[in-house]
Amino acid sequence: MDPFDDLLRSVRADGAAFGRSVLTSPGALRFTDGAYMTLCTPLRGEGWIVRDGESRRVRLGEAAIVRGPDPFVFSSSPTFTACQDVRCDAPGQGPATGDTVLLAGAYHVRGQAPRRLLRVLPPVIVVPDEDDHCAAIRDYLDAQLTAPLPGRRIVLDRFLDWLLVCALRDWFDRPEADPPTWYRAMSDDVVGPVLQAMHKAPAEPWTLASLAAVAAVSRTTLAQRFTDLVGDPPLAYLTDWRMTLAADLLAETTHTVAAIARQVGYTDPFAFSQAFKRTHGLSPTAYRHKSQP
Repeated sequence: MDPFDDLLRSVRADGAAFGRSVLTSPGALRFTDGAYMTLCTPLRGEGWIVRDGESRRVRLGEAAIVRGPDPFVFSSSPTFTACQDVRCDAPGQGPATGDTVLLAGAYHVRGQAPRRLLRVLPPVIVVPDEDDHCAAIRDYLDAQLTAPLPGRRIVLDRFLDWLLVCALRDWFDRPEADPPTWYRAMSDDVVGPVLQAMHKAPAEPWTLASLAAVAAVSRTTLAQRFTDLVGDPPLAYLTDWRMTLAADLLAETTHTVAAIARQVGYTDPFAFSQAFKRTHGLSPTAYRHKSQP
Protein backbone atom coordinates (compact mmCIF):
# COMPACT_ATOMS: atom_id res chain seq x y z
CA MET A 1 0.00 0.00 0.00
CA ASP A 2 1.30 3.49 -0.84
CA PRO A 3 -0.20 7.02 -0.71
CA PHE A 4 -1.42 6.83 -4.32
CA ASP A 5 -3.25 3.55 -3.60
CA ASP A 6 -4.85 4.97 -0.46
CA LEU A 7 -6.04 8.18 -2.07
CA LEU A 8 -7.57 6.40 -5.06
CA ARG A 9 -9.03 3.44 -3.17
CA SER A 10 -12.25 5.30 -2.34
CA VAL A 11 -12.47 7.04 -5.73
CA ARG A 12 -14.56 4.37 -7.37
CA ALA A 13 -17.10 4.44 -10.16
CA ASP A 14 -19.62 2.49 -8.09
CA GLY A 15 -22.67 4.69 -8.39
CA ALA A 16 -20.86 7.24 -10.53
CA ALA A 17 -22.93 8.97 -13.17
CA PHE A 18 -21.79 8.26 -16.71
CA GLY A 19 -23.13 8.59 -20.20
CA ARG A 20 -22.47 8.70 -23.92
CA SER A 21 -23.13 11.86 -25.88
CA VAL A 22 -23.10 12.34 -29.65
CA LEU A 23 -22.33 15.83 -30.91
CA THR A 24 -22.47 17.37 -34.36
CA SER A 25 -20.22 20.39 -34.93
CA PRO A 26 -20.60 23.05 -33.60
CA GLY A 27 -22.47 21.36 -30.76
CA ALA A 28 -21.56 21.83 -27.12
CA LEU A 29 -22.57 20.35 -23.78
CA ARG A 30 -22.37 22.13 -20.43
CA PHE A 31 -21.91 19.58 -17.64
CA THR A 32 -23.69 20.61 -14.45
CA ASP A 33 -23.25 17.52 -12.24
CA GLY A 34 -21.37 19.46 -9.58
CA ALA A 35 -18.99 16.50 -9.31
CA TYR A 36 -15.59 16.83 -7.71
CA MET A 37 -14.03 15.13 -10.72
CA THR A 38 -15.23 14.30 -14.24
CA LEU A 39 -13.49 11.97 -16.69
CA CYS A 40 -14.05 12.72 -20.40
CA THR A 41 -12.70 10.65 -23.27
CA PRO A 42 -13.76 10.80 -26.93
CA LEU A 43 -14.82 7.44 -28.34
CA ARG A 44 -14.96 8.99 -31.80
CA GLY A 45 -13.74 12.35 -33.05
CA GLU A 46 -12.33 15.02 -30.75
CA GLY A 47 -13.42 18.08 -28.81
CA TRP A 48 -12.49 20.93 -26.51
CA ILE A 49 -12.88 21.32 -22.75
CA VAL A 50 -13.85 24.92 -22.00
CA ARG A 51 -13.61 26.17 -18.44
CA ASP A 52 -13.04 29.62 -16.94
CA GLY A 53 -12.55 31.10 -20.40
CA GLU A 54 -9.75 28.68 -21.36
CA SER A 55 -9.95 25.83 -23.90
CA ARG A 56 -8.07 22.52 -23.93
CA ARG A 57 -8.18 20.24 -26.94
CA VAL A 58 -8.98 16.57 -26.31
CA ARG A 59 -8.12 14.29 -29.22
CA LEU A 60 -9.22 10.75 -29.91
CA GLY A 61 -7.31 8.45 -27.56
CA GLU A 62 -6.79 11.14 -24.93
CA ALA A 63 -8.45 11.37 -21.54
CA ALA A 64 -9.34 14.60 -19.79
CA ILE A 65 -9.96 14.97 -16.07
CA VAL A 66 -11.83 18.09 -15.00
CA ARG A 67 -11.73 19.12 -11.35
CA GLY A 68 -15.08 20.30 -10.00
CA PRO A 69 -17.49 21.19 -8.74
CA ASP A 70 -17.88 24.15 -11.14
CA PRO A 71 -19.64 23.49 -14.48
CA PHE A 72 -17.60 23.12 -17.66
CA VAL A 73 -18.30 22.80 -21.39
CA PHE A 74 -17.30 20.07 -23.84
CA SER A 75 -17.64 21.30 -27.42
CA SER A 76 -17.12 19.48 -30.70
CA SER A 77 -15.37 22.51 -32.20
CA PRO A 78 -13.25 25.36 -30.80
CA THR A 79 -16.04 27.83 -31.57
CA PHE A 80 -19.64 27.48 -30.48
CA THR A 81 -22.50 29.90 -29.89
CA ALA A 82 -24.78 27.86 -27.64
CA CYS A 83 -24.62 24.78 -25.47
CA GLN A 84 -27.03 22.37 -23.83
CA ASP A 85 -26.99 21.81 -20.06
CA VAL A 86 -26.59 18.10 -19.26
CA ARG A 87 -25.63 15.75 -16.45
CA CYS A 88 -23.56 12.61 -16.86
CA ASP A 89 -26.49 10.46 -15.76
CA ALA A 90 -28.72 12.00 -18.43
CA PRO A 91 -26.52 13.41 -21.23
CA GLY A 92 -27.92 14.80 -24.46
CA GLN A 93 -27.62 12.02 -27.00
CA GLY A 94 -27.84 14.15 -30.12
CA PRO A 95 -28.02 12.63 -33.59
CA ALA A 96 -26.86 9.05 -34.06
CA THR A 97 -24.29 10.04 -36.68
CA GLY A 98 -22.54 12.99 -35.07
CA ASP A 99 -18.92 14.00 -35.48
CA THR A 100 -17.94 13.32 -31.88
CA VAL A 101 -18.93 10.57 -29.45
CA LEU A 102 -18.00 11.36 -25.85
CA LEU A 103 -17.85 9.12 -22.78
CA ALA A 104 -18.12 11.09 -19.55
CA GLY A 105 -18.13 9.85 -15.97
CA ALA A 106 -18.76 12.06 -12.92
CA TYR A 107 -17.20 11.16 -9.56
CA HIS A 108 -18.90 12.60 -6.50
CA VAL A 109 -16.01 12.26 -4.06
CA ARG A 110 -17.02 12.44 -0.39
CA GLY A 111 -14.06 11.37 1.71
CA GLN A 112 -11.18 13.49 2.99
CA ALA A 113 -8.58 11.01 1.67
CA PRO A 114 -9.37 11.35 -2.06
CA ARG A 115 -9.80 15.10 -1.68
CA ARG A 116 -6.13 15.28 -0.73
CA LEU A 117 -5.46 14.08 -4.28
CA LEU A 118 -7.95 16.48 -5.86
CA ARG A 119 -6.31 19.46 -4.17
CA VAL A 120 -3.06 18.90 -6.09
CA LEU A 121 -4.72 18.60 -9.51
CA PRO A 122 -5.00 21.58 -11.87
CA PRO A 123 -8.50 22.51 -13.11
CA VAL A 124 -8.08 20.44 -16.31
CA ILE A 125 -5.55 17.79 -17.27
CA VAL A 126 -5.33 16.06 -20.66
CA VAL A 127 -3.40 12.81 -20.91
CA PRO A 128 -2.55 11.37 -24.35
CA ASP A 129 -2.45 7.70 -25.24
CA GLU A 130 0.76 8.08 -27.21
CA ASP A 131 0.86 4.48 -28.45
CA ASP A 132 -2.91 4.21 -29.06
CA HIS A 133 -3.19 1.24 -26.73
CA CYS A 134 -6.83 2.01 -26.02
CA ALA A 135 -8.35 1.73 -29.52
CA ALA A 136 -9.93 -1.65 -28.86
CA ILE A 137 -11.09 -0.53 -25.42
CA ARG A 138 -12.82 2.53 -26.90
CA ASP A 139 -14.77 0.31 -29.30
CA TYR A 140 -15.70 -2.03 -26.46
CA LEU A 141 -16.88 0.82 -24.22
CA ASP A 142 -18.95 2.28 -27.05
CA ALA A 143 -20.64 -1.11 -27.51
CA GLN A 144 -21.31 -1.43 -23.78
CA LEU A 145 -22.92 2.02 -23.68
CA THR A 146 -25.24 1.35 -26.60
CA ALA A 147 -26.24 -2.29 -26.01
CA PRO A 148 -28.35 -3.45 -23.01
CA LEU A 149 -26.02 -6.33 -22.10
CA PRO A 150 -26.10 -8.18 -18.75
CA GLY A 151 -23.69 -6.72 -16.19
CA ARG A 152 -23.34 -3.54 -18.25
CA ARG A 153 -23.15 -1.25 -15.22
CA ILE A 154 -20.39 -3.23 -13.49
CA VAL A 155 -18.34 -3.42 -16.69
CA LEU A 156 -18.57 0.32 -17.23
CA ASP A 157 -17.76 1.07 -13.58
CA ARG A 158 -14.60 -1.01 -13.70
CA PHE A 159 -13.44 0.42 -17.02
CA LEU A 160 -14.00 3.95 -15.73
CA ASP A 161 -11.91 3.12 -12.66
CA TRP A 162 -9.14 1.74 -14.85
CA LEU A 163 -9.19 4.74 -17.19
CA LEU A 164 -9.15 7.21 -14.31
CA VAL A 165 -6.27 5.57 -12.43
CA CYS A 166 -4.17 5.17 -15.60
CA ALA A 167 -4.83 8.78 -16.62
CA LEU A 168 -3.84 10.16 -13.22
CA ARG A 169 -0.72 8.01 -12.98
CA ASP A 170 0.38 8.86 -16.53
CA TRP A 171 -0.20 12.56 -15.92
CA PHE A 172 1.87 12.59 -12.72
CA ASP A 173 4.75 11.08 -14.71
CA ARG A 174 4.61 13.71 -17.45
CA PRO A 175 7.24 16.52 -17.46
CA GLU A 176 4.63 19.30 -17.40
CA ALA A 177 2.93 17.90 -14.29
CA ASP A 178 3.54 19.18 -10.78
CA PRO A 179 2.82 16.08 -8.67
CA PRO A 180 2.65 16.23 -4.88
CA THR A 181 5.92 15.82 -3.04
CA TRP A 182 4.97 12.40 -1.67
CA TYR A 183 4.43 11.06 -5.21
CA ARG A 184 8.04 11.66 -6.22
CA ALA A 185 9.25 10.56 -2.80
CA MET A 186 7.70 7.11 -3.29
CA SER A 187 10.52 6.19 -5.67
CA ASP A 188 13.21 7.16 -3.15
CA ASP A 189 15.10 4.22 -1.60
CA VAL A 190 14.85 5.70 1.90
CA VAL A 191 11.53 7.53 2.00
CA GLY A 192 9.55 5.20 -0.28
CA PRO A 193 9.57 2.16 2.06
CA VAL A 194 8.63 4.39 5.02
CA LEU A 195 5.64 5.88 3.19
CA GLN A 196 4.48 2.40 2.23
CA ALA A 197 4.83 1.15 5.81
CA MET A 198 2.85 4.04 7.27
CA HIS A 199 0.04 3.66 4.74
CA LYS A 200 -0.04 -0.12 5.04
CA ALA A 201 -0.31 -0.07 8.83
CA PRO A 202 -1.33 3.38 10.14
CA ALA A 203 -2.37 1.88 13.50
CA GLU A 204 1.14 0.61 14.25
CA PRO A 205 2.83 2.41 17.17
CA TRP A 206 5.37 3.98 14.85
CA THR A 207 8.31 5.93 16.26
CA LEU A 208 11.10 7.66 14.42
CA ALA A 209 13.36 4.75 15.42
CA SER A 210 11.02 2.06 14.09
CA LEU A 211 10.47 3.96 10.85
CA ALA A 212 14.22 4.40 10.45
CA ALA A 213 14.59 0.64 10.88
CA VAL A 214 12.20 0.12 7.96
CA ALA A 215 14.46 2.27 5.78
CA ALA A 216 17.65 0.76 7.27
CA VAL A 217 19.08 4.21 8.03
CA SER A 218 19.65 6.30 11.13
CA ARG A 219 16.90 8.41 12.67
CA THR A 220 18.75 11.58 11.71
CA THR A 221 19.13 10.49 8.09
CA LEU A 222 15.45 9.54 7.81
CA ALA A 223 14.20 12.74 9.46
CA GLN A 224 16.31 14.93 7.18
CA ARG A 225 15.62 13.09 3.94
CA PHE A 226 11.89 12.67 4.60
CA THR A 227 11.49 16.35 5.43
CA ASP A 228 13.50 17.41 2.37
CA LEU A 229 11.45 15.25 -0.04
CA VAL A 230 7.96 15.33 1.48
CA GLY A 231 7.98 18.71 3.19
CA ASP A 232 7.00 17.44 6.66
CA PRO A 233 8.85 15.36 9.27
CA PRO A 234 7.88 11.65 9.27
CA LEU A 235 5.73 11.71 12.42
CA ALA A 236 3.98 14.94 11.40
CA TYR A 237 3.07 13.34 8.07
CA LEU A 238 1.87 10.22 9.90
CA THR A 239 -0.36 12.25 12.24
CA ASP A 240 -1.87 14.18 9.34
CA TRP A 241 -2.65 10.95 7.48
CA ARG A 242 -4.15 9.35 10.59
CA MET A 243 -6.43 12.37 11.07
CA THR A 244 -7.53 12.11 7.43
CA LEU A 245 -8.43 8.45 7.92
CA ALA A 246 -10.19 9.25 11.18
CA ALA A 247 -12.31 11.94 9.52
CA ASP A 248 -13.53 9.48 6.90
CA LEU A 249 -14.25 6.81 9.51
CA LEU A 250 -16.28 9.29 11.55
CA ALA A 251 -18.26 10.37 8.51
CA GLU A 252 -18.81 6.96 6.94
CA THR A 253 -19.12 4.49 9.84
CA THR A 254 -20.92 4.13 13.16
CA HIS A 255 -17.81 3.04 15.04
CA THR A 256 -17.29 4.63 18.43
CA VAL A 257 -14.69 7.37 18.84
CA ALA A 258 -12.61 4.98 20.96
CA ALA A 259 -12.71 2.31 18.24
CA ILE A 260 -11.71 4.81 15.56
CA ALA A 261 -8.89 6.04 17.77
CA ARG A 262 -7.51 2.48 17.94
CA GLN A 263 -7.87 2.06 14.16
CA VAL A 264 -5.60 5.04 13.55
CA GLY A 265 -3.01 4.24 16.19
CA TYR A 266 -4.22 5.88 19.42
CA THR A 267 -4.74 3.83 22.58
CA ASP A 268 -5.97 6.90 24.48
CA PRO A 269 -9.26 8.36 23.12
CA PHE A 270 -8.57 11.67 24.88
CA ALA A 271 -5.19 12.08 23.14
CA PHE A 272 -6.87 11.15 19.86
CA SER A 273 -9.62 13.75 20.37
CA GLN A 274 -7.04 16.44 21.11
CA ALA A 275 -5.02 15.59 17.99
CA PHE A 276 -8.18 15.49 15.86
CA LYS A 277 -9.37 18.89 17.09
CA ARG A 278 -5.94 20.44 16.39
CA THR A 279 -6.16 19.19 12.81
CA HIS A 280 -9.84 19.68 11.94
CA GLY A 281 -10.92 22.38 14.39
CA LEU A 282 -13.73 20.21 15.80
CA SER A 283 -13.97 17.38 18.26
CA PRO A 284 -14.54 13.93 16.70
CA THR A 285 -18.18 13.93 17.87
CA ALA A 286 -18.86 17.41 16.49
CA TYR A 287 -17.19 16.48 13.21
CA ARG A 288 -19.38 13.38 12.90
CA HIS A 289 -22.55 15.40 13.46
CA LYS A 290 -21.48 17.99 10.91
CA SER A 291 -20.61 15.31 8.31
CA GLN A 292 -23.95 13.54 8.48
CA PRO A 293 -26.66 14.54 5.99
